[in-house]
Amino acid sequence: MADPVAGIAGSAAKSVRPFRSSEAYVEAMKEDLADWLNALYGLGLPGSGEGFLTGLATGTTLCQHANAVTEAARALAAARPTRGVAFQAHSVAPGSFMARDNVATFIGWCRAELGVPEVLMFETEDLVLRKNEKSVVLCLLEVARRGARLGLLAPKLVQFEQEIERELRATPQVSSAPAAEEDATEMVTASGAPSRTPRMTLNDLRNLDELVREILGRCTCPDQFPMIKVSEGKYRVGDSSLLIFVRVLRSHVMVRVGGGWDTLEHYLDKHDPCRCSSAAHRLPPQRAGTFSPQRGSPTPSPRPGSPVPGSERRGSRPEVTPISLRSTKEGPEVPLRFPGFWVL
Repeated sequence: MADPVAGIAGSAAKSVRPFRSSEAYVEAMKEDLADWLNALYGLGLPGSGEGFLTGLATGTTLCQHANAVTEAARALAAARPTRGVAFQAHSVAPGSFMARDNVATFIGWCRAELGVPEVLMFETEDLVLRKNEKSVVLCLLEVARRGARLGLLAPKLVQFEQEIERELRATPQVSSAPAAEEDATEMVTASGAPSRTPRMTLNDLRNLDELVREILGRCTCPDQFPMIKVSEGKYRVGDSSLLIFVRVLRSHVMVRVGGGWDTLEHYLDKHDPCRCSSAAHRLPPQRAGTFSPQRGSPTPSPRPGSPVPGSERRGSRPEVTPISLRSTKEGPEVPLRFPGFWVL
C-alpha cells in the first residue's frame, strides 16, 4: 500500500500571494484540510474555491472518518467516542436526501460522541448548499484535533499547534501568550498530544523570516510597525512584550491567535495603526464649522483672542451681548458683529 503522505512534499510549489479578505485564513485552512483528507483516504479534493465543500457534500467521507476515529479510540481504550455511524456509502448524489442524511449523521456524531462545542458546529445546509464554509472548516479542524490525540494523521495546522504547546511547556518562564482575538472561535488544543501521531511534511519555499520581512515591507511608512524576531517562529510585536507564533503553511504565513489561526497580513491589518481599517484606530473626525441659518453665508474662523464656542468652563456664564437682527421693521438688514461671530 502506498504511503499516505508520499505525494504531499511537492504540494507547496506555489508563489506566495497576499490576502486581502478578512476571511483569508479560511482559504488556508481549506487547503490544509484538503491535503489531510487526501492523504488519509486517497481523495482528490481541491483546496481552493468551492470544490472542497462540493467534494464533501455527500457526507460519505465525513462518516468514513467518524468511524476511523471511533476505531482509533477503541484501540486505545479511550473514553470517547464509543460508537461509530451507519451511513449510505454508494450511489449518493450531492444535494440528495441520502447526502443530507449522511451529513446530519456526522453532525450528530460530532455532538454526541466527540462533544464538539456548539460554537464550532455547522448545520446540514452549510455544507450541502455551501451556505457557511467557515463553520464547516472550523468543525473539521476540531475533529482533526480530536483524532490526532488518538494517533491519527493530523493536518499541518494541528501539528503546528502541538509544536507550540510543547514549546510553551518547555519554557514556563515565558508569560506572554499569543493574543486572543474576538473573532477566533476555534478551541485551544489540549496538551499532551501523543508523540506517535503521523506527520505531514510540507517543504517551505522560503525562509520564514524572509517571508515575514517581505510582508512587513509592504508598508512604506517611515516608522513601521515593530515586529522583532525572538527565536525561530516567535516574534515580539508592537511596543509591548506580546509574543506571537508564526508558521508557514504552504504559501501562507500564519499566526497563532488565541485558539485559532489568522494570516499574518490580516493580523497586521488589525493591529498596525498604519494599516488598520477599523474604527478603533481611526482618528476622530473633525468637528463641523459653526452652523449659519443663512444659506450661502460664510462661517469665518474666530479672530485671535476671541473665545471658542464650548471652551468656557462648566458652570461659568458666558457674556451675552444683546443684539437685534433689524434696526427697525422697515429699515434694511444691518450686519452686526461681535467677537467670534457674524450675524445677519
